[in-house]
Amino acid sequence: MTTLSAIASHVNPATTELLGLSAHLRIRAIRSERWVGHPRAQKAIHILEQILEHPRTTRMPSVAIFGDSGMGKTMLMQKFCSDHPPGVDPETEQHRRPVLALQMISKPGEWRFYGQILDALGAPHNPGARIADAERSALSLLRASQIQIIVIDEVHNILSGSYREQRTMLNMLRFISNDLKASLVCFGVMEAREAIQGDAQLARRFDVVTMPRWSADEAFEELVRAILRNQPLRERSVLTAKALRHIFVTTDGITARIFRMMNALATAAIESGLERITDDAVLAWTPLISGEAAFV
Repeated sequence: MTTLSAIASHVNPATTELLGLSAHLRIRAIRSERWVGHPRAQKAIHILEQILEHPRTTRMPSVAIFGDSGMGKTMLMQKFCSDHPPGVDPETEQHRRPVLALQMISKPGEWRFYGQILDALGAPHNPGARIADAERSALSLLRASQIQIIVIDEVHNILSGSYREQRTMLNMLRFISNDLKASLVCFGVMEAREAIQGDAQLARRFDVVTMPRWSADEAFEELVRAILRNQPLRERSVLTAKALRHIFVTTDGITARIFRMMNALATAAIESGLERITDDAVLAWTPLISGEAAFV
């Protein structure tokens, strides 16, 4: 008997399991958030894993990941955090949390940031407490949780504060990293580089990874192939250079737009019963709203 896996060599193993589902459930899977391990994303994950494995030292390595809106930074962060959830240390049998994810507050402030840490750790706190008390409580809990990496999304929000507030926040991040011997991983738009560089000592600790818009090259083709392998379509999709060029031009090389386009095409392929994405479908596709309106 021919097995489903035997006829599904065009998709990855995780997607093979979806091929036997109904059209409705497969479309639902397409519209849900699923990790697609294309080479650029895998490289970034590898860098983060190396930082996580680094032994505690006086000056811990950190990384800043910059990119335009829609380039997949948040999905990368969520993937890394989900790979390292809170748990119990098998050696000490103590609760540990290797990675803590936070979002930089829109209005920088020490107390609010420490309050975010306490909230993320599920700890009660008094809004009227002194900064020193909030700091002491947050650091004590972080230490008890054996935090190794603090992930901060939207780090460019530091720039919304005054120069003095920016300096205060950067000094605070450096202090937390020093005190806990923990690494920092910061995500933000390209302007976030200014925020990190506002503190020379802090900036020297950061390796920088950029996630620029895609170019019409082999890396872009690898991304499209990775997306196709992740689509629960029962037939193989083979696209020509002309179709690939249309995808690139239509999406402006922005990851989020590429995924939306490919997901819409995959959904239409299931609904039509064709079960594959064709050149004609790609060339006929247009977004529901213009890219300029979507990314102002």
